[in-house]
Amino acid sequence: MAGKDFSIGYHASHEQFKPSHLIQLVQRAEAAGFGNVLSSDHFYPWSENQGESGYAWSWLGAAMQATNLPFGVVSAPGQRYHPAIVAQKVATLCELFPHRFFLAAGSGQFLNERITGQKWPNKQERNERLKLCIDIMRALWRGETVTHKGLVDVENAKLYTRPDYTPQVLGAAITPETAQWVGSWADGLITISQPLEKLQKVVEAFHKGGGEGKPMHLKVQLSYDATLEKARQGAHEQWKNNVFPSALLSDIPTVQGFDAAGSMVQPQELEPHVRISDSAQQHVDWLAKDLELGFTHLHLHNVNLAQEQYIDFFGENVLPQVKKLAATP
Repeated sequence: MAGKDFSIGYHASHEQFKPSHLIQLVQRAEAAGFGNVLSSDHFYPWSENQGESGYAWSWLGAAMQATNLPFGVVSAPGQRYHPAIVAQKVATLCELFPHRFFLAAGSGQFLNERITGQKWPNKQERNERLKLCIDIMRALWRGETVTHKGLVDVENAKLYTRPDYTPQVLGAAITPETAQWVGSWADGLITISQPLEKLQKVVEAFHKGGGEGKPMHLKVQLSYDATLEKARQGAHEQWKNNVFPSALLSDIPTVQGFDAAGSMVQPQELEPHVRISDSAQQHVDWLAKDLELGFTHLHLHNVNLAQEQYIDFFGENVLPQVKKLAATP
């Protein structure tokens, strides 16, 4: 289905675990057969219950040295991060670990970006700023000297340490409208699991915008535990703040605001935003549908805290079946 470049990986959630613990988890995931790691990159956690938020870029170098896996990070250049600094960070990782790193770029969330004290632009301006940042970074990776005045200011910037290839930039999109726009400039798509009919529209829009034939990554939000009740309860404790539309999540200003929104969500309301099951076959069946939509890379985020048993269980009971399906013509 997905071809020879398919991979199924582990999501490293900095909002839920200390960086030192995440190193151990990605090593365990590699041993269990996971084929990549996707890292979050936030300044704040999504809730007080999560209680962590390490700096992803410090962690990435350590984690990539500690494993042999490809890594990616979802980040938002333009406000909290200046694009020239993002370009330098990416270039350094790609020089250290050739062809093992990709950047997924999105327009950001107020929760994280507000720390700079700058105005929070509307969605259209954030998209314009994001595309400008990508253009600036690609010019820097080509070895050009960049000066620009506008939504982002750059003054005589040039990178002296660069990989001998251009780093891959995926575009992050949740809605069909954003996916179609992303298709016109990104090297690939990254989106999140949604009900199948909504996900189909995102894929179609990405193709329509120019993404036909490009890699498509899917971050799958799931909750596995030894029993269905534990899986549901663990998801509710950790991830109930994240089930709202992206337009709302992008503009909530504080962790307390996320907790207030999540307080209205009951455990039974989490599905289908989180795939909750204690059955290996059920998770395989869900992932098979993702493959049918054409996704080439899956990043599995078990949103509860029971990570070790999840990694071992999926490594033995889920990953081999999904890899077999992906290899089927």
